[in-house]
Amino acid sequence: MAEVSNSKLLQIDTGIPDANACIVIVRTEWNAAIVDELERGCRSTLASQSIKNIRVLTVPGAFEIAFAIKRYWDLNKYKDHRPFAFIALGCVLRGGTPHFEYVCKGVTDGIVQLNLLLPVPTIFGILTVDTQEQASERIGGAHGHKGEEAAITALKMIALQNSFNK
Repeated sequence: MAEVSNSKLLQIDTGIPDANACIVIVRTEWNAAIVDELERGCRSTLASQSIKNIRVLTVPGAFEIAFAIKRYWDLNKYKDHRPFAFIALGCVLRGGTPHFEYVCKGVTDGIVQLNLLLPVPTIFGILTVDTQEQASERIGGAHGHKGEEAAITALKMIALQNSFNK
């Protein structure tokens, strides 16, 4: 089983992040209580690393995340506050129809495409779970806090990108 305790993800040794780095969180309205907690953990972790320029976009559901990110990038890529990274946050709970598979595949494919298309990273902070209990285990329970992990991943990817420019 993949557990954050088996990785070095939580070790933040990327150096001091650019205090002006703009990070855009794109979050869903669906499963709001879970997504609110993902966002809280994400914001808290970014703030602990001196990131103050955090923008939040809210979309109806996970399927709309890729559109919002691409459009935001297109409108802001030449501005001083252009994003250094995007973090996609959502929670897709399995129901009794194949809708779950379609939404999970669509959002995953969309984020992969964004990572190949945009010059900044898009972090996958989408919970794809069978039950509410599994979701709760991923917002501070047995499986860590996926909002915090998404923020750390964004910081590490920004540092990696910055290392390419040296």
